[in-house]
Amino acid sequence: MARVKGAMMTRKRRNKILKQAKGYWGSKSTHFKMANQAVMKSLKYAYIGRKQKKRNYRQLWIARISAGCKANGMNYSTFMHGLKLAGIEMNRKMLSEMAIHEPAAFTALCDTAKAAANG
Repeated sequence: MARVKGAMMTRKRRNKILKQAKGYWGSKSTHFKMANQAVMKSLKYAYIGRKQKKRNYRQLWIARISAGCKANGMNYSTFMHGLKLAGIEMNRKMLSEMAIHEPAAFTALCDTAKAAANG
């Protein structure tokens, strides 16, 4: 029986990494060892970045809601607490969109939250 060697699979594996490293500067796009290190680091950054994106968007939404609340004479924490007491369950993304595009509706929400927090 013929001896099976791993040349074909090794070449496929290396080509896959080199394809991912296409466009990298210098030897990182042509030499497997350097390309492998660069791709592994890039994938790690991409993984971390997907988590950071969620954090950044939430931070942005909260800043927008806070600005809308200040325009209506209340702060963010009182507003969110009032909404919870009033039984209004809206996510921060939608609240921030309302604060920007529909200020009248957001003012009505602020009034509702204020009434629920005080009463």
